[in-house]
Amino acid sequence: MPLLFRKCCYAESVVETTRHTADVFGFHSGDIIQEWLWDDDVDDSIREGIETITGEDLVDEDYDSDVDGVILWWRDGDDEDALSDTIMDAATVLNEGSPFWVVTPKPGRKGAAGATTIENAAKTSGMNAATPQTVNADWNAVRLRAFGKGR
Repeated sequence: MPLLFRKCCYAESVVETTRHTADVFGFHSGDIIQEWLWDDDVDDSIREGIETITGEDLVDEDYDSDVDGVILWWRDGDDEDALSDTIMDAATVLNEGSPFWVVTPKPGRKGAAGATTIENAAKTSGMNAATPQTVNADWNAVRLRAFGKGR
């Protein structure tokens, strides 16, 4: 019986941790979230957490209707100008004031992007980049906002 209890509590703990991680993004039930630059190295637990909170599947970059949020997976080695272009493309379908996040591997992990890379690309795109937030052991997220939209 104690082993069953531990498994049950462990599963609930994992679900709660995944929900908490997704909550950091500020998405809500019913939100349509567009995902940019998905690849097989992304963290599926982050994606699943977002889908659990919104109750909706993530849509890809070909989706051309308005969206309630964006997550953009970025890795070092990709061109900074391409990041600026992608930010501008993603912002065209984003509802005003909705969350826009660049998710990148944490420093020391393969593909970690320098803070200045995201900051410079954001500025070029007319956005401000906030301080990175840890979303799990391997990934950070940086929220972007249009200039003049506060912190």
